Amino acid sequence: MSSISYRQVHLDFHTSEFIPSVGEDFSMEEFGDTLEKANVNSITCFGRCHHGWLYYPSKRFPELIHPNLKNHNLLLEQIEACHKRGIRVPIYTTAQWDGRIMREHPEWLALDENGEYIDTQHVPAPHFYNTICLNSGYRQFFKEHLEDMIEVTGPENVDGIFIDILFHVDCKCPSCVAKMKELGMNTEDKAERLRYASHMLDEFKEEITAFIHEMAPNATVFYNSSHIGPAYKNSFKDYSHLELESLPSGGWGYDHFPATSRYARMLGKEMIGMTGKFHTYWGDFHSLKNKAALELECFSMLAMGAGCSIGDQLHPSGRLSKGAYDLIGNVYASVKEKEPYCWDAKAKTEIAVLNPEEFYPEDSYDLSISPSLIGTVRMLQEMCYQFDIIDTDMDFSAYKVLILPDCIYGNEKLDQLLKAYLEQGGKVLASYESCLKKDGSESIYGVRYKQDSPYYREFVMPNEKIGKKLPKEEFVMYLRGLDVEADKAEVLMDKIEPYFDRAGEKFCSHQHAPSSGKVGYPEVTMYQGAIYFSHPVFHCYRKNAAAWCKAMVKDALEILLEEKLVSHNGPSTILAALNHQEKEERDILHILHYITEKRSEDIYTVEDVIPLYNTEFRVYVGEKEITTVKNVIRSEKIEFTRDAGYITFSVPLIEGHEMIEIK
Repeated sequence: MSSISYRQVHLDFHTSEFIPSVGEDFSMEEFGDTLEKANVNSITCFGRCHHGWLYYPSKRFPELIHPNLKNHNLLLEQIEACHKRGIRVPIYTTAQWDGRIMREHPEWLALDENGEYIDTQHVPAPHFYNTICLNSGYRQFFKEHLEDMIEVTGPENVDGIFIDILFHVDCKCPSCVAKMKELGMNTEDKAERLRYASHMLDEFKEEITAFIHEMAPNATVFYNSSHIGPAYKNSFKDYSHLELESLPSGGWGYDHFPATSRYARMLGKEMIGMTGKFHTYWGDFHSLKNKAALELECFSMLAMGAGCSIGDQLHPSGRLSKGAYDLIGNVYASVKEKEPYCWDAKAKTEIAVLNPEEFYPEDSYDLSISPSLIGTVRMLQEMCYQFDIIDTDMDFSAYKVLILPDCIYGNEKLDQLLKAYLEQGGKVLASYESCLKKDGSESIYGVRYKQDSPYYREFVMPNEKIGKKLPKEEFVMYLRGLDVEADKAEVLMDKIEPYFDRAGEKFCSHQHAPSSGKVGYPEVTMYQGAIYFSHPVFHCYRKNAAAWCKAMVKDALEILLEEKLVSHNGPSTILAALNHQEKEERDILHILHYITEKRSEDIYTVEDVIPLYNTEFRVYVGEKEITTVKNVIRSEKIEFTRDAGYITFSVPLIEGHEMIEIK
């Protein structure tokens, strides 16, 4: 059984000092009963908020207790009410945002190279977003605050500490400059400053985790940076688990969690996904997310091997919203039923995608996901491939195919890894600039770089190898590609040149000139198990979702991958994820069908669950004997047939989320 909570609530309580009678209506019994009825088994409650106020009877900092807090024991009573019902209560505190510190300790704030305060959110004042420097005198205050909070709560009552807002910031304050000079680092070099910021943040987390565990050795510890990626990998040893903040309607979008979770699950930590009950972003009081959207978000977490966390914000009165917990309770009732089929489950995968974040330039700090990675994830999900996202420290040999999407800028370490992987029989699908040397030297693809294409838009010509089911005529590629010469490689697909580029005096119609019919440089080549695309085909798909880009990648993968794990005859809107529970000797096939729509100006959401009927699935099982196939949600046995290493079965009804046990 998993040690993480599958039904968690993250209960924000960022409460202004200008709001009166805070916590006046809080009732321990009502609070605990509401959570228990809503099937919640863990709730993160507030010790300190972004406004800078405390919600417990601090002994060391009584002046920081919220000035209008009616019940100074609010946090303690929340913990007591929950523990009485077997509900965990990790305690929340903030690290690098604090409105009070902004006002009272400006000397603790991070400064950019121009001596200005750093506001990473770019929100007009008033706000609490000026970033605190962890190298300043603030660090001692933070430790004293933690010690105070744990002592007052009682170490035996501290289930965990959730520390929010920790960022790499390009800080050039006096403290950071002094520390960098001690290490012999160049304070005028942005890349050096960011390298130091990463070092300092890792050092801070190690120090704080050890500090917490001296007082509360059994407490879980998590540091939230709103994203889990390679930039934080060195410090994950100081986390007890991972929580993936990803509110699709709150700026992350529906592309963030699928990509992030497929990388995070490779890091050797149990993980929890985090969305929100809000229709939009955190702090969206008096709003409810559509039930279908919340189902999609939570059930996707289960499919990716994660527990669930739903964000809420407690009203200043101290009372939970009945509507919110009716919604959460409905979804968590389903999660409770399904979670035994998710405990300790491991993904069964056939493809690895190398994470472009590992190769971002050193002089930039970027939490965004590469458009090329988003395009790759979308394509593979829509084509029902089973895949992980990995970095160069992970085992390539565990996968039949390795994808290098568009912008994997090679280095000597990766070159050696790829050569060894190919020599051992692995297959590579790569595109555009990924591991292609621009000095024209030999590549693993059997092609040589000649130049960036002179045409912003050119065309590809389908044939019986790539683009097999497409009309045999030109298709436009919406982003500039590269011109490569086939040195040793077989050309699988040609580029076709336009009459001219849209530049200078030359233009035709509203967009690009049409095909001239002249065959240009290769578009797709193959050499010794490596297929290469000269266009950024994955970024193209992210930008315009051109079906022919996906068809081209599909044909390339069918050349490289002989035995696909899962296939179906349903629409591309199906998400299918195959997991394995070793102890129970079974595979669990998660099938999700929810369609996101942008009905509003600002956000995507889901309102309706559209059922599918009699969808056929084909699953590769090799030589394993299969005794039963069963829909565990509906308790329905499913008939199946066997053909060599595959079983085939029909799912009578897919309504939102189905789980098929293959025993």
